[in-house]
Amino acid sequence: MRLPINLVLLFSCLSLLAPSGCSYLPKVPTPKLPKLGMPRLDAFPGVYKIDIQQGNVITQEMIDQLKPGMTRRQVQFVMGTPLMRDTFNQNRWDYVYSLQPGGKTRQQESVAIYFEDDLLSRFEGDYLPGQSLP
Repeated sequence: MRLPINLVLLFSCLSLLAPSGCSYLPKVPTPKLPKLGMPRLDAFPGVYKIDIQQGNVITQEMIDQLKPGMTRRQVQFVMGTPLMRDTFNQNRWDYVYSLQPGGKTRQQESVAIYFEDDLLSRFEGDYLPGQSLP
């Protein structure tokens, strides 16, 4: 089916005018709305806040198992893979654990383990052997 020549000319003229016609519309000012303060989420009663745990779980039992002279593999078996390995000092492993109970302050514990000749020489941090954390 062929379109009459009048319709073809009409559509071609409209297609030329359509893009330029849109730019002629005047700008309509947007009304200024008052700023409303967003309510804080902790202001709502009954809102559940999750506990956020990060890092390696460190327990006193794990620290009590560490003995000087243990190999790296034995330390990793007891403590797990270290959270951070110092790239400049391969003889130091850092274990960090943080816990933020929902809506409360964050608690953090850390232990640094040092090796000499691939054997455990010492460790320091928030835990000491044979003692419990307060």
